[in-house]
Amino acid sequence: MVTKGRILLVEDHTILRAGLQALLSKESDFEIVGETDNGRDAMHAIAVLKPNVVVTDISMPGINGIEAIREIKRRYPEMRILVLTIHKTDEYIHESLRAGADGYVLKDAHPDELRVAIRSILNGKTYLSPDISTKVITGYLGGGCGATTTAVSPWETLTHRERQVLKLVAEGHPNKYIADYLCLSVKTVEKHRSNLMRKLDLHNASTLTAYAIDKGLLAA
Repeated sequence: MVTKGRILLVEDHTILRAGLQALLSKESDFEIVGETDNGRDAMHAIAVLKPNVVVTDISMPGINGIEAIREIKRRYPEMRILVLTIHKTDEYIHESLRAGADGYVLKDAHPDELRVAIRSILNGKTYLSPDISTKVITGYLGGGCGATTTAVSPWETLTHRERQVLKLVAEGHPNKYIADYLCLSVKTVEKHRSNLMRKLDLHNASTLTAYAIDKGLLAA
């Protein structure tokens, strides 16, 4: 029997969030316990509201969805997380699943699919939208016979700390602020910036900022 879903909605578009609330509230086995518009507030909401399902987008201001998923799973390993997004490229799917997402649904899916996805992950299953190509799924699972190996993207080579530094650089903070914020030395921050530029082949703050926006680390 499916456990009742106590759902937290994490979505930065107010109209879409309201639509999700209206849609899911009609289900007798779902309860919307709260909603936030960013990953940082989601962490606080989880601690207070005790949901068992988080439905989250990827591209949001502040902590993006992938970073939020990683942190939620670290703090609450039993939490079930469903990504609901417009992004259908291999990179976003792989990153979400590696971070710990239990399901991945595209925003143009039929409402029935969203309901099925939530019930599936509550039952301990992984749910992937049928619109996601077989190639992507096979690549993520590590393949069996005849599986293709996808090249590792520069984004995937970044460490968690490097991604934190990238976000703060993109927000316009100087090295001293970043060092204080992350409890690091200025020299260590400079090393992280150097590594970022080398790995991404980007050589100034403006290109790093554009890259961070593209990855959903901050709002455009």
